[in-house]
Amino acid sequence: MSDPRGRREKWRRRAISVPGLAVATIVSTLLIPVWLPVALLVDAVRMRFRFPLARLMAFGVCWCWIESSGVLRAFALWLAGRVDDRDAHYALMARWSTSLMTAMRRTTGLTPRIEGLEQLTPGNAIVLSRHASLGDSLLSGWALTEEAQLRPRYVLKKELLYDPCLDVVGLRVPNHFLDRGAGDGGEELDALRSLATGIGDGDVAVIFAEGTRSNDRKRARALDKIADRDPERAQRMRPLRHLLPPRPAGSMALLDGAPDADVVLVWHTGFDGLDTFAGMIDRLARPLPPSRFVARRVARADVPDGPAFVDWLDRQWLDLDEEVAAALDP
Repeated sequence: MSDPRGRREKWRRRAISVPGLAVATIVSTLLIPVWLPVALLVDAVRMRFRFPLARLMAFGVCWCWIESSGVLRAFALWLAGRVDDRDAHYALMARWSTSLMTAMRRTTGLTPRIEGLEQLTPGNAIVLSRHASLGDSLLSGWALTEEAQLRPRYVLKKELLYDPCLDVVGLRVPNHFLDRGAGDGGEELDALRSLATGIGDGDVAVIFAEGTRSNDRKRARALDKIADRDPERAQRMRPLRHLLPPRPAGSMALLDGAPDADVVLVWHTGFDGLDTFAGMIDRLARPLPPSRFVARRVARADVPDGPAFVDWLDRQWLDLDEEVAAALDP
């Protein structure tokens, strides 16, 4: 039975986000002759001759047009009576993420590189990924839908529903938009078990196991919270330098829902420091190294159940952190 409050919330949200996207697309395009010279001048005055502000604003305009195109294509599918056509919507997701990655590469110079693509196929896996910025979510979507030709089921935060494409398309294919204010409550975990149910060849469920974007401040706060409940685990995770301690409840729920699925562990580089506007400007002021997306598959038989899973996941996360550290500082 549908939830009328959920429907009202959805339409109130779209009444803001979709017109807002249209206005942003039109205004940002019409004002290119104004904002572009100003951005170039600001960059030049600050002696940032890779022009990071201009690059970032150019990507913003591209995002507006790609996002608008995605919403229009989703509307066309609705008009054609294909709201329940998952293949069409996954194809739309692949095209959307590929277009955004192309725009990012051309405006910012960030070049993605996938390592271990064969580890993702043929699907039937729970993907546990690190999280450093909104950009790595885009990298994940592109790698899984376009490059690996998979049908991902994402666990995302509810706030991302204010992105019109994620709202419209993301609610037409299996995804779960998590209410982070609810914590690791029973209803949310039941929803994750349901999300993973039926995963098979061609499918993966994806969760950013840290629960939020990683930075030094969040890492210290997360370790302090863990120390209040489990000092031994907090001490074990102190060596982390780039990743946050994983939150195991969501990953365990996905594995419960897909008892035959393997685990794929994913780390990436290239998006560190891009979680704030100031961080983006600072990073874009220098040439960016290629972004690496690295996947490693673990057979389900090698993944323990129950309380032992937390210890196993912590060990894997410490290993991923070491690999990220080596990649960032060879």
